Amino acid sequence: MKLVLNKDVMSIEKEQDVVPFRNRVKEYAVKIGMSLVNQTKLITAASELVRNMLKYGGGGVTIIEVISQGRDNGIRLVFQDKGPGIKDISLAMKDGYSSGKSLGIGLPGAKRLVNEFDIKSTLGEGTTVSIIKWKNG
Repeated sequence: MKLVLNKDVMSIEKEQDVVPFRNRVKEYAVKIGMSLVNQTKLITAASELVRNMLKYGGGGVTIIEVISQGRDNGIRLVFQDKGPGIKDISLAMKDGYSSGKSLGIGLPGAKRLVNEFDIKSTLGEGTTVSIIKWKNG
């Protein structure tokens, strides 16, 4: 069972909201003593997902949580948008797939950088992506 130790909700409506969001994620990661390598992985994945949310979902809400499971601490990030949704999640999760002209790491790249990755999408209603990076993972 995962316990939430700290929680922050940030609205992402425009490109200018991305840097404060990334800074907040870094603050939380530093606070729990996450290594620089793991911080970089988390922030890279978070950047990709927050940009996708802006580009395809028209913005949305992010939730940043410090979580604990047993002796492990980590950061859970949730990205929720009310965009058009993803028609084919399995296709979107394939390496090299892009519905835009993006050279980003994409959803599969973001998934490889974190320990847990979950995506749910409903056409016409939006998409929610949840990721967890454990401090020692």
